[in-house]
Amino acid sequence: MAKKISIVVVSYNVSQLLDECLQSVARALQGIDGEVFVVDNHSVDDTVEMLREKHPEIRLIVNKENVGFARANNQAIRLSEAEYVLLLNPDTVVYENTLRGVLDFMDQHPQAGGAGVRMLTREGQRAPESRRSIPTPWVSMLKMLGATRRYYMSYLSWDEPGQIEVISGAFCLLRRKALDEVGLLDEDFFMYGEDIDLSYRLLKGGWQNWFLPYDIVHYKGESTQKSSFRYVHTFYQAMLIFFRKHYGHLSLFLALPIKMAIYLRASLALLQMLFDNLRHFVNPNKFKRKR
Repeated sequence: MAKKISIVVVSYNVSQLLDECLQSVARALQGIDGEVFVVDNHSVDDTVEMLREKHPEIRLIVNKENVGFARANNQAIRLSEAEYVLLLNPDTVVYENTLRGVLDFMDQHPQAGGAGVRMLTREGQRAPESRRSIPTPWVSMLKMLGATRRYYMSYLSWDEPGQIEVISGAFCLLRRKALDEVGLLDEDFFMYGEDIDLSYRLLKGGWQNWFLPYDIVHYKGESTQKSSFRYVHTFYQAMLIFFRKHYGHLSLFLALPIKMAIYLRASLALLQMLFDNLRHFVNPNKFKRKR
């Protein structure tokens, strides 16, 4: 008999965060028939040793290279057979009632293909990316101009379930039947954007995506070096992949401004990164105090 839920965590050099995450998952899974996969993307810290010593119950997949977020998740999804699949970031802590609450909701709403939750920062603030819209050309342009209400669906209640468009990959619960219909994560996305793409395909497949008022803590950014050139390049490359895939049919008149805006934002991000690195090099003590 298939299990109720398969939880998939992709890890890369975040041993301590991963340990805390898995401890919280174990508490949240009590009384639920579930299994946990960890796919390690060739960590060079003590992740694999820590997992074998502290969490021998998990199903561990050790990659010999960093194959990316989408491909690593798909490795575990293909081995799982549960009714639901949860994609979970290693820099999260799951509250004890969260899994049960989300699963109960999904059982009662058969048209729900996927669900996300209320993500909290380390300081307990609600993270706006808990609810997002599909970045259509219009929504993307508004966001780049600083008008984020539509993108973050800020008009929705934080304390009631609500239909959304994009489920964050940090906590993305998926119905197996929906995954079988729309397909797994698109492996053209190395990291970032794959959650937007999958959410969009769920909607186009006739499924609903939901925000649910159950909590996790998401130490956003602590599992990623966002000041690096690799991060900036990968993030904006993912934006371009999504745009080409889903809006490549638009006329040049519409497509060109969006592509130019993406390149502009990427360039500005790189310039800011270079400026910060130069400032740190010239006066590291002053920079640390400001941080």
